[in-house]
Formats: sequence, C-alpha cells, structure tokens
Amino acid sequence: MPDNPNVQSAAAAGMSRYGQIAKQLQDKILAGEWPSGSAIPAESALASQFGIALGTIRQAIAVLVQQGLLERVQGKGTFVRSGLSGASMMRFFRFRSEADAEAPLTTVPRSEILSCRSVRLDKAMAARFALDSGARGLAISRRRWVADHPRLLESLWLPLPRCAALQDFPTAEWGDLLYPMLNQRCGITVHRAMDEVTFRQLDAEEAELLALPVSHPCALVTRQAFDIQGQCVEYRLTRGDAYAFRYAAEIR
Repeated sequence: MPDNPNVQSAAAAGMSRYGQIAKQLQDKILAGEWPSGSAIPAESALASQFGIALGTIRQAIAVLVQQGLLERVQGKGTFVRSGLSGASMMRFFRFRSEADAEAPLTTVPRSEILSCRSVRLDKAMAARFALDSGARGLAISRRRWVADHPRLLESLWLPLPRCAALQDFPTAEWGDLLYPMLNQRCGITVHRAMDEVTFRQLDAEEAELLALPVSHPCALVTRQAFDIQGQCVEYRLTRGDAYAFRYAAEIR
C-alpha cells in the first residue's frame, strides 16, 4: 500500500514521518474522535491505515505517550489518557488530631458550596481562560470538611459559557469532587493541573470559616487546571492550616 500523501508531503518539507503521524493522531484525540479513556486502534491497524511500517507507528505512539496524551496498559493496549478525577489537595495537608484520629489520611473531604455566582472577570483572570477582558465566569466559594472539622477554604473560577451548565444546577446536589462533575455536566475533561504553594496569614473572614485564630499561618495552594487542548478551565485558591501542611518528594 502506498504511503499516505500527507505523510509524503510532510517528509518532503523536512518533518519526520513518525512526527507527522504523531501530529495526525494528536489531532484525532484533540477533536474528540478518540475520547478520554478509550482504546485507540491496534498498531497494526493504524500502520495499515496510514500505509507505513509498524515501527513508524510505534514511534509516533511513543511520542504521544511521552507527551502524556496516551498511556500503554500492559496486556490491554494503548488508551487515551483519562482525565484527573480530583488531584486531591490532601496530598499537601495531613489533618490528624484526637477528634479525627480515625479519619483516613486519603479521605475525600466533604464539600460545602458557600456561594456560586456569575461575575465579570478581571483582565488577568479572563486572560487565563483565553477570554476577552470583561468576559464572565463562575466564581465559587467552597469549604472542605474532614471528620466534621472545616479544614480547607477554596475560591474557584470557571469560564463561561463553557461551564454554564453549573449555573442552574443546585449546589446542594454538587458532589465532593469538581472534576467528575465538570466532565458529566459540561463535557470538560481536566487533563492536567499545576499547583504552586506559598504561605501567608489568614484574614478575619478566612479564620472564622476555618475555626482558626486571626492571622494564623496559612498554606495557600494556587492551581490552574487544563483540558486536553491545553485550555485553562479552572483557577483555584486553596487555604489551609500551615501547621498541617506536608510535602514530600523522592529525588533520585
């Protein structure tokens, strides 16, 4: 079978054959032809479809695995990487006291939505979502509980109209995790997130909501979450007791 003409023209322009195939496979993923979590066709079928050698398709797939778009599952095949389910903040905080000593360290905090409203985004926030200045978004205030104790306070911003389905959805029916709800209600899969940690003191309102003293040391986690196309779909500020903050990393 002859090579795909698109591959030939790309090769003539100096692009590697497997690089061009990787780009075409990437386009299929970004267009939703292969949804998150789904298996892609067998390597032999793809090689036949593109009219290339099996080794070339394997190189192309390896590129997308390295980029984090695909993942190989031993004995099952190659899949479009599933989105994040929660990327829990609990990896940063360890709440243990006499009152909640029995609570598992990996527990999902109970979520309490304090407010959810449409707001006009400032210039910096709109730019994060690649929206024009003055565009609207959802501003959400959320408190997270562990073993009946308020432990985390969060401010979240989501872009409109992409997240419009959440505007009229009763907050009492929201789940404890945001990302599965974004997927189910808005068709948004959170593919990756970036967290940055800084420290400051709690102001009076924050301290009251977390049942801590005013000016208590606070760990502030700033998160930006992105969909598979690389568009920012969430901006979040999480505040918690700095004395409960923990961070560990293995360096080799």
